[in-house]
Amino acid sequence: MSMSSRSCFLAAIALFQLSFFYGLNDFHLAAADPTDGFRNLPLSQSNFTVQKPYDVSTKQRYSYVGGVHKLWVYSTDKPYSPGSNTLPRTEIRIRGYDYSSGTWQFEGYGYVPTGTTGVSIMQVFGGSGRATTSMVRVYDGSLTSYRNPVLASNIYNKWFRLNVIHDADAGRVQIYIGGVLKYEGSDAGGSSHYFKFGVYTQNDPSNYMESRWRGIKVFMK
Repeated sequence: MSMSSRSCFLAAIALFQLSFFYGLNDFHLAAADPTDGFRNLPLSQSNFTVQKPYDVSTKQRYSYVGGVHKLWVYSTDKPYSPGSNTLPRTEIRIRGYDYSSGTWQFEGYGYVPTGTTGVSIMQVFGGSGRATTSMVRVYDGSLTSYRNPVLASNIYNKWFRLNVIHDADAGRVQIYIGGVLKYEGSDAGGSSHYFKFGVYTQNDPSNYMESRWRGIKVFMK
């Protein structure tokens, strides 16, 4: 084999190896999406129930414009019903997909403005010994699972993709930010669950709390 032929042969092998390598990586990245293997369930505004302070109208704490849900609340607001001892909230409770078994997933693109802190922005409701199986909160510009661990930092004023998977049979919760697994742990038990998103006051809250959401989806398998 001549020198030029050998060079061409080696170059062809190198090109094949690169193509094979990147092809595998592309396949791996595609397969790694948290929604792979799940079925996207029908969802409309009729599945969304707004829970807000009982003494104000819905439009005083919630808007839906251009496909974006905007929810806000003040730390001095009333609870969602008279006589309730819960903290102020403006949340959307997803109806029609309560579950007690199987693997379920919430997906949404969230946005939190500067200053909002001490608040839950998404939860998997239902637990044994506590009200929830999972909470994604905001503290000083970081997304956290409950108070810790930190899931993502510097999230103010930017859209982020959130996926929360709950395997009720195995008792496991996974939280993805931007398609990357950030948390995996045990759930809190319980016999009935559903998804909520918005703003629900927690410890050390700001006076004003807001989150915005678009692209909300529910999946199961």
